[in-house]
Amino acid sequence: MSTIQRDMSLTGQPPKALNATQKIATVVGLAGLAIITLAGFNIDFPNKTLWLTVSLVAITAGIILFAKGAYQGEMEGIKNHGVWFKSISSRGFWAWVAGIALTGFYIILYFFAEYLGLNTEGENTGIIALFDPFSRLLSGNPASQWFVYGTLYTVAIFAFGIKFIWKYRHNRYEKIRTVSVMFFQTAFAFLIPEFMARLNSESFNLPYYDLKNIWPLNYYNFEQYRVDSFISSGEVGLALLIFGIVSIFVITPILTYKYGKRWYCSWVCGCGGLAETAGDSFRHLSDKSMNAWKIERWVVHSVLVFVVVMTTAVVSTYLGYDPNKYWLTKNVFLIGVGVFLTVLFAAIWYFKKDELKQDARYGAIGYLVIILALLGLHFSGQGNVFIFEAESLRKSYGFLIGAIFSGVIGTGFYPIFGSRVWCRFGCPMAAILGLQQRLFSKFRITTNGGQCISCGNCSTYCEMGIDVRAYAQKGENIIRASCVGCGICSAVCPRGVLKLENGPLEGRIEGNDVLLGNDVNLMELVNKN
Repeated sequence: MSTIQRDMSLTGQPPKALNATQKIATVVGLAGLAIITLAGFNIDFPNKTLWLTVSLVAITAGIILFAKGAYQGEMEGIKNHGVWFKSISSRGFWAWVAGIALTGFYIILYFFAEYLGLNTEGENTGIIALFDPFSRLLSGNPASQWFVYGTLYTVAIFAFGIKFIWKYRHNRYEKIRTVSVMFFQTAFAFLIPEFMARLNSESFNLPYYDLKNIWPLNYYNFEQYRVDSFISSGEVGLALLIFGIVSIFVITPILTYKYGKRWYCSWVCGCGGLAETAGDSFRHLSDKSMNAWKIERWVVHSVLVFVVVMTTAVVSTYLGYDPNKYWLTKNVFLIGVGVFLTVLFAAIWYFKKDELKQDARYGAIGYLVIILALLGLHFSGQGNVFIFEAESLRKSYGFLIGAIFSGVIGTGFYPIFGSRVWCRFGCPMAAILGLQQRLFSKFRITTNGGQCISCGNCSTYCEMGIDVRAYAQKGENIIRASCVGCGICSAVCPRGVLKLENGPLEGRIEGNDVLLGNDVNLMELVNKN
């Protein structure tokens, strides 16, 4: 039976001490983590299958049991649960400990996998050896650091997803989309690629392929070794290669037009899935300042330009010059890229110019000029595309963006900068979908300004750093390229001011129906609507 909450405070009270259920859950979860830690010190477990199972089950059970202790018996509805009073969720001592530990793990994972026990010339040891039986069961191959990472990543999204559902159990939208990200991570990102690896042989060798990862998020998908693998694998490989291209130019634009970027960033993407589940306790730490927003726009779109330049250079390296041998030559490809980008920018400028801020207009023109100028250098006798060697660009992007930004900073800094640092400032997929959402999508968050009491819950809980309250107070539709449509702002609003909708494009950005004293002619507004 639920207790009656007599406290009307919106900000919440200081957290109580851990109850008995939470204490038991903490011991169980830490015990599971201890098994993996001991493996890291080369403790040789005699039955690795048993001990790995015990470890993963204990970690999962600990997280779910802790959530039960936290939310069972409470009334439905969102409460702050004293997040600003807890060290772990208010950039206190334990937040820095967690941040340093996560960052250290990612650095070892990406750059020093041998310390986890990876041995490419013999039997694995340490943590990776503990995961060997599970890897052989799924793919038939010994584990790698990426299999360990994928397993822990999937367990985290599943376990913290249950916690998230329990916390937001009053909201049907939150429950459905959380089940969605749990499914896509488990099936498409983890199990299916492992099963596909089991099909490989000397004559059939598909590369590891997370089907939900779309370029430019999987920036490596069009490298020569992968394209060669796709082509050599016959119809199945060719179908996967075509699927990757169609996903970019057909599937994502259509879905984003209909539903906004939320279909991917909040329902499918693994990065977003981890941020929403494991990172939920840190969502309020996102910077809502105007300076952060300005930096975000320049940085994320610079990363997008970087990946376009890098991918163009990489693809051009394995295209020939003989039109009789290759239907797609290097020169045709480079000219095609230049023409496509020019036509795209021209169309946006002609049809959507008024919907772009002044700095966005100048930035778009500047980026286009830079790309076309670099392309032109190739035809002026410069040997390399874009001045730099394609391999140097690929390695630089893989190190700076693929490893440091998306991995080390993107996840390791959850307890310090919030859960969507990578999504806000670094993800090129979010940048592309954001442009489509801002300019061409039917998605918006509508507001009823007359009902807003300025409690600030919406802004506090926005992990993308959007000051939602500022829009709600004016009754303006929220149309932001960065918005991932997670719906938490709507879920935590005590007055039902915010609503996620898909509607006609006309007037979606200019919509402002709030009455501000004598500034609005009521009859004119009614007649217009």
